[in-house]
Amino acid sequence: MGKARSEAQFFGRITSELIKQPNLELRTIGFVRDQLPAWRNDPGRRHEESENKLNLQLCKFLNSRAQNVFGMVRFNHQEYQSGRSTVDLSASPTEATLIGARLYTIYDPFLVLEGKRLPAPRSDRKKEYVTGGKDTTGGIQRFKLGLHGADFSLAAMIGYVQEKTTRHWHGQINKWISELASGEQAEECPWTDEEALKQFEEDLPKGVATCHSHHSRTGGKSSDKIELHHLWIQMDRRIQT
Repeated sequence: MGKARSEAQFFGRITSELIKQPNLELRTIGFVRDQLPAWRNDPGRRHEESENKLNLQLCKFLNSRAQNVFGMVRFNHQEYQSGRSTVDLSASPTEATLIGARLYTIYDPFLVLEGKRLPAPRSDRKKEYVTGGKDTTGGIQRFKLGLHGADFSLAAMIGYVQEKTTRHWHGQINKWISELASGEQAEECPWTDEEALKQFEEDLPKGVATCHSHHSRTGGKSSDKIELHHLWIQMDRRIQT
């Protein structure tokens, strides 16, 4: 009886706390977006171009900042997904937390984020933010196939813009999606024009841009659609938008 009462009090306390908060997934995406310029400009950050090293740097920075101003969340590097696949970053609660109808422990990510360089490091992988073709290395492609974020209907992608501008990449990525929708490129999953990146917004002084997209998914995933929030950071501030 005592155990049942304590469990009821535990869940009641969590539910009461969450009612006072906006959606935790969206709050976390907003936190990452807001921290990107400070991370890029951090004088203690070593210059890197490698995607893996940038992801690791960002994860460490986010954890450092979260301890002071966003203490309910911890960020993790290389979260395992389907099979041997890993996603670059994930966010999990620092204590057991009820999000919607599900209880998340400290071991359960409630949000996954994939980082991609723009442009890709090799010309034969130039469309990798969107698709890797039959190699299934594309960022959006992996979410569509459920290789990343199979348990979620919301996820995020981070674009490390190392050449040209965020506005350029918004147009280029939508062009690649349009080509896939028209069937010009063989693909492992169907694409439509409705999957284009929409509501592009840029903060020129900070060198940050955001947009979002909705994608259909194949196979037995928790949801047949996924919403992606795209967070882009202009790594070289000498490039003018």
